Amino acid sequence: MPTVRFRDRRIECEPGATLRDVLLAADCTPHGGASDVVNCHGLGSCGTCAVAVEGEAGERTPRERLRLSIPPHDPDDGLRLACQTTVEGDLTVRTYPGFWGQHVDAEE
Repeated sequence: MPTVRFRDRRIECEPGATLRDVLLAADCTPHGGASDVVNCHGLGSCGTCAVAVEGEAGERTPRERLRLSIPPHDPDDGLRLACQTTVEGDLTVRTYPGFWGQHVDAEE
């Protein structure tokens, strides 16, 4: 079973689970600030669940590539949308500051 490391938590999940769902089920959130309430609820259209992911994740979806190419995101930052990312093996997840989690130059 894959393990997702997020902040001080280790969360086990099924392979192929959506990262956003895994985090929310464990009372964790990929969203920052008010975007915890104001978001697209997993449709991949708002971009507020952008996270850095290290480990075994599924390929980017077309919706994810499109949304991360629109400001304030930068497609070269390497961020993923938690709502579009599947957990295929062990992952480490990190969030960044900003409503969309776009400030990769600062730690949250």
